[in-house]
Amino acid sequence: METQRTTCDVLIIGAGIAGLTAAIQLADRGKSVVVINRAFDPDESNTRYAQGGIVWWGEEDSFELIESDINEAGDEIGGTEAIRILAEEGPGLVDSFLIRRLAIQFDRDAAGKLDRTLEGGHSRRRIIHVGDQTGAAIQEALSREARSHPNISILAGSTAVDLISTTHHSQKRGSVYEQTRILGAYVLDRLTRNVGTILASYTIVATGGVGGLFESTTNPEGARGDGIAMALRAGAHVINMEYVQFHPTAFRKEGYNSFLISESVRGEGAVLVNGNGERFLSRYCPGAMELAPRDEVTRGIFKETQFTSAANVWLDCNPIMEKGIDLQKRFPKIHADCMKSGVDITKEPIPVAPAAHYLCGGIRVDGWGRTNLQRLFAIGEASCTGLHGANRLASTSLLEGLVWGMRSAENIIGTFEQESFDERLIPDWDESYVSEESAFPDVIANYLDDLKKIMWENVGIVRSEASLSGAWRLLSSINIEVEEMYRRAKLSDEIVGLRNGVEVALEITAHARRNRTSRGVHFREDSLKAGGAPA
Repeated sequence: METQRTTCDVLIIGAGIAGLTAAIQLADRGKSVVVINRAFDPDESNTRYAQGGIVWWGEEDSFELIESDINEAGDEIGGTEAIRILAEEGPGLVDSFLIRRLAIQFDRDAAGKLDRTLEGGHSRRRIIHVGDQTGAAIQEALSREARSHPNISILAGSTAVDLISTTHHSQKRGSVYEQTRILGAYVLDRLTRNVGTILASYTIVATGGVGGLFESTTNPEGARGDGIAMALRAGAHVINMEYVQFHPTAFRKEGYNSFLISESVRGEGAVLVNGNGERFLSRYCPGAMELAPRDEVTRGIFKETQFTSAANVWLDCNPIMEKGIDLQKRFPKIHADCMKSGVDITKEPIPVAPAAHYLCGGIRVDGWGRTNLQRLFAIGEASCTGLHGANRLASTSLLEGLVWGMRSAENIIGTFEQESFDERLIPDWDESYVSEESAFPDVIANYLDDLKKIMWENVGIVRSEASLSGAWRLLSSINIEVEEMYRRAKLSDEIVGLRNGVEVALEITAHARRNRTSRGVHFREDSLKAGGAPA
């Protein structure tokens, strides 16, 4: 089998705002950087699908107010250091890097000032945006900058299979007794199906979240927890996996694909109504109504659909138009996507229902993005900085990727030591036990469908000991079968992703079983009955 062996200063797995921010910063300081993206489209990432905007500054705003809003939305269990870092460094980086360096054209008002909108959980209008395609604008600018940089190589159509570690892979005597150090990754070329070896002095995991493990999601299909699964196998600490945020408003119409209806639509004034045209959130979150934190709005919709036996509720945009706002101009993509699905949002309400959206947990890192493994960093949604606690405040995700992309790069630059790869004796990928040319695609698809159904029904918006235990049994059975298939078959992106997905689904379920207390997005209907220490 042909193998490719490459070395670089830093390997970055993932090409969204976190990964590319780190790549550009490292490359600017002379480091050789390889960025891999499992998608064939080098611009594909979770970042691309972020609609609403990014946190900046509001009128009469302050660090303390931003911290307070993040803390309250996260049910007051977030990490205070991470919250402080984001509040103090985030807005300045938006100005210096996104606006000045990348020249992203955020929307401006009639006076030429940056247009700021309001979103749920925020006490100020501090969200700046590019229509309803903020993530796409940021992704385009980052990709353009990275592609033109002489120190950055971007490998599209490349799936990371496993992190290379001194503990598991080094053939140097005594390596297994040392503290684990990550030395890059084995990477599958999706076209040739060969697995290459990329050796790196430092490795950054920036692979996004886990929404693709649920039946209904706002995420692209590649959001399957790849980086988290790889880090787990290598020995990284993973925390807060029970905190999976479900976005309250995803488009839901029989026969059409689901897609995100941005938080900013409600921020501009849209209201949620049931089939009778009644605003129903007064029964569930009467204070802030549509602008309550996402977990509260999501559960309100969930309970209303149960109460009315409806598949969805509706988002009425009339209050926005009554303010004189042009819906097609303010939300061009949402307007166009709804029209393609047979809904004219200027004339009728949007059918919506919750969908898996964002992971608040992940690979545990410190304020610089460092994991417990030497030379391994994690940033963006794959990481858990502690910022989000039990529930993410709207529009902090892009900012977190920006801040920790910068901070991880700065830490690597400040502490950089070149790795001596030759003495580590790292072998190339071994396929000597492969007995099947490939795993059958229909078998993989069936397992993935089963996985998504289990996660949606048993580990979804509302959970219980019975539902979680049922999920654990079913997922454990699938895991055994998938691992056997993985060991026998020649690798493909699909079998790698399924294996990772099952492992991460089990991790989410295990964390949800242990945590018997309802906090934020982790809602257990039996939490009041539980007592004693977590099992």
